[in-house]
Amino acid sequence: MPFVDNILSHRSVSIVGLEKNTGKTETLNYVLNRLKTMDASIALTSIGVDGEQTDVVTRTSKPEIVIPKGVIFVTSEVHYLQKRLTAEILDVSEKRTALGRLVTARAITEGKAILSGPAETAEIRKLIAEMERYGVQTTIVDGALSRLSLASPAVTDAMILATGAALSANIPKLVRKTEFVKQLIELPNVDDELAQKLQPLTQGIWAIDENGNVHDLEIPSVFLLDKREKDIFRFGTRLFVSGAVSDKLFSFLRMQNRNVELIVNDFSKIFVSQREFNSFLKGGNSIYSLLRSKLIAVTVNPLSPNGILLDSDTLREEMKKALRVEVYDVKKLAVGD
Repeated sequence: MPFVDNILSHRSVSIVGLEKNTGKTETLNYVLNRLKTMDASIALTSIGVDGEQTDVVTRTSKPEIVIPKGVIFVTSEVHYLQKRLTAEILDVSEKRTALGRLVTARAITEGKAILSGPAETAEIRKLIAEMERYGVQTTIVDGALSRLSLASPAVTDAMILATGAALSANIPKLVRKTEFVKQLIELPNVDDELAQKLQPLTQGIWAIDENGNVHDLEIPSVFLLDKREKDIFRFGTRLFVSGAVSDKLFSFLRMQNRNVELIVNDFSKIFVSQREFNSFLKGGNSIYSLLRSKLIAVTVNPLSPNGILLDSDTLREEMKKALRVEVYDVKKLAVGD
């Protein structure tokens, strides 16, 4: 059973699409359909809203989410009332969202529902922890568009990445774009001792000296680097940025003509172009992360929204060769190919 067995070895798994119409919901439905044949307790929610019949932006039809019997799901009051299945309410949260309180329920019959769970990653972490009281083995979190922060190892333990022709209808370009995301996901880790020192640091830019001591550079934001240029390397060239990093930081560090070791919290903090990232590495610099996510599988949708259909077998083979992970067309899997 392709990649689904691996899901159950993790407490939480996110499914993230790199673009609209890359097959994220198809992937979710495939996973749920397979898991219902296995002896496992599953919970399901979404960050954002998913499962509508029509895309609110493109006005195109989209697959609905089919929730199997026995699965626990979390959605807003508004969408719970619109469900097309019988369910038992387990809990109603006190905290309100834009769509009402969050309802936790167990599906008594299989049916369709719109998922609209917590909008913030901190709330997702809390929800995953709460699922333990219901005996849940694995919580699956359906991601909103380009919310790679959901797949941060600080939020979910593992992830499935959905990509496809909607991101690019040119196979080599699509493979390069997806390969870059995988490269970020699999950044090498710093050693455990240093990671323990850096994880509590949630703001600013820090330096690590040759003895492994951590120093606050008192630069609250990367946007102030230009004004503090002379201070940044006074403890050495190993730097930890606790927040988001962008092209501006990579370009600044690259122009210093030093062999910089940049440490980030995890891949979801990196907002940088592939060109700038590669230039940074080619300049003799390196990048590490405190946390690393587990990429379970990559799924592809060869059909683009404008009707261009890529050859599924060619796409999967080229993607698998470049990414060195299993790549699946879940629509073909669903019909037994």
